[in-house]
Amino acid sequence: MDVRHLELLRELADRGSVTAVARATHRTPSAVSQQLRTAQRELGTALVEPAGRGVRLTEAGRLLAEGATSVAAAVEEVQARWDAFRGEPSGTVSVAALPSAATFLLPGVVRDLAGTAITLRCTDTDIAEAEYGGLTADHDVVIAHSLTSVRPAGTDGLVVVPLAREPLDIAMAADHPLAARDVVHPADLVDCDWIGVPVGFPFDTVRQTVEQATGTRLRITQRLRDNRLIEALVASSRHVAVLPRFTTPTGDALTLRELSGVASARHVSAVLRPDRAQRLAVRRVVEAFARAGAAVTTSMTRDVPPPGFEPVPTRCGDALT
Repeated sequence: MDVRHLELLRELADRGSVTAVARATHRTPSAVSQQLRTAQRELGTALVEPAGRGVRLTEAGRLLAEGATSVAAAVEEVQARWDAFRGEPSGTVSVAALPSAATFLLPGVVRDLAGTAITLRCTDTDIAEAEYGGLTADHDVVIAHSLTSVRPAGTDGLVVVPLAREPLDIAMAADHPLAARDVVHPADLVDCDWIGVPVGFPFDTVRQTVEQATGTRLRITQRLRDNRLIEALVASSRHVAVLPRFTTPTGDALTLRELSGVASARHVSAVLRPDRAQRLAVRRVVEAFARAGAAVTTSMTRDVPPPGFEPVPTRCGDALT
């Protein structure tokens, strides 16, 4: 059994098409197809079958693709033991991270790794929650987030390491009527104009929970991805938005208020393939991310109102008295 055939099947399982495998492995689609035919001939069974205009793995192909994960993990474990024997993890570790999480994590990681033989290669990417798992095919460590659990959607079969739990607050202009409150409630927000994020992005889950809690469809006037753009628009208008507490600058123009009564925090986690999780250098990088997350959480988490504290709700359309 040729280990290269196993890895090819694993690539097909991860990427979903011959074209995607060819692009990722710098081969032509015809070369990938030829290698699949060779693997089927040598193993004596069908490993792929037609599916629409492409192919998909058969049950036998899936079994061998899963076996490739075990083989790769064993190889990386031996490499990790060798690195430990030599005394120091080394090499390049590629990281893909959503920008808002990388903003509060990556500076600490860079400081932590200074003086080591590890080189970070970082990519920032802002995509829907369920798409982050797919990035592990091309990156050693993926920093993802989820509002529902430590394990983001689409990461089954992958290693997930929790890094931080970050509150998501309601952002508004400093002179907004609701800025006079210590916290806001879902009912306070139903008359507001909102700047949201694309559907499927974790922050949009907060909007959905507010709608469920109030039975009211919120007015979303824009759906944007960039937090800095959202901050600028909110600070200069009567709009509100959901923004992360740790990295949103507040001051004369912009303020944040805790949202009470619904879940409004995100889990930030490192996601990686099981084999890459065995690499000593990768483990060292993940440990640095975990330390950075713990340090920021300790320094940035604000005091919350005491139990039973219930300010009188003020809706967006109400005048201050």
